[in-house]
Parts: sequence; structure tokens; C-alpha cells
Amino acid sequence: MTKPVSEIEARHSFGLRVIAIYKAIKTVCLIFVAFVAFGLHKAENFDRLVHTLEHLSLQDSSGMRWRLVGLLQEWGPSKFIAVGIVALAYAAIFATEGTGLWLRKHWAEWFTVIATGSLIPVEVYEVFHKFNWLKVGALIGNVVIVVYLIRIAMQPHKRTT
Repeated sequence: MTKPVSEIEARHSFGLRVIAIYKAIKTVCLIFVAFVAFGLHKAENFDRLVHTLEHLSLQDSSGMRWRLVGLLQEWGPSKFIAVGIVALAYAAIFATEGTGLWLRKHWAEWFTVIATGSLIPVEVYEVFHKFNWLKVGALIGNVVIVVYLIRIAMQPHKRTT
């Protein structure tokens, strides 16, 4: 027995809204990263962050804090303008995807498939290069999103594009 079209459309609408919210969260996080990066371009802010990290009284058995301090000192404050610009560019892409999906635009389904799918090879490389469960989760989530959107995008649409 086939389900009524309205029930199928409602389920797809819910799925698209969930993905749109996920893209909105990523957009907000990247805007925050850009804001911080632009602030770290100023030498006094950069130096204050490095000093704070160096003098934190935390148990750091993995040495992560010192690797971060070393990376920051290697980069220097001038690289953070580039980091901010890249973060804003990705935020714009995610905002476009999320808005289009929220409005149930057919072009947004394919745009998201292409944008998200194009990064899957990089994510696979990252999982094998430096394994951690967060990377595996992101990879699986993005594969699920791409497969889901391809299935929806391939179906006939009654909405406007």
C-alpha cells in the first residue's frame, strides 16, 4: 500500500528542516570562528590568548594545550585574517544550503549534495590519517545527508524550483 503524497511530502519536509537546522548551526559556529579569528589578528589579543593558554592551571596529560600554543606561535596573528575569510565563505555556503532547504527549493537539494559530497573524500582521508570518533561521526552524518538528499532530489517535485 502506498502512502498518501501529503504524508510523504511531510516526512521529506521534516528531513529537509532537520538538515537546514544543522546547516544553520554550522553557519553560526563559523561566524563565531570568523569573529574570533578577526580578533586574533590584533597582536595584543593574540599575545593575550597565547599567554592565557601557557598559564592555565589545567591537567594536560596529552600535551594538547602545548601543541595548540606551538601552532598559534607558528602561525602568528597575520594568518587569522585568512582563517576568518575562509570561515565566512563556508558560513555563506552553509547559510545558502540551509535557507534553500528550509524553503524546500529543489536547487538547494542538489547544491547541498554537491557541496557536502565534494568534501567526503577529504573527510575519508582525515579519518584514516588521524582517526578519531568525531571525524567518523561527521563523515557518516554527511554521507547520510548526501544519500538522503539524492533520494529526495530524484523524486518528482510539486513545489516551485
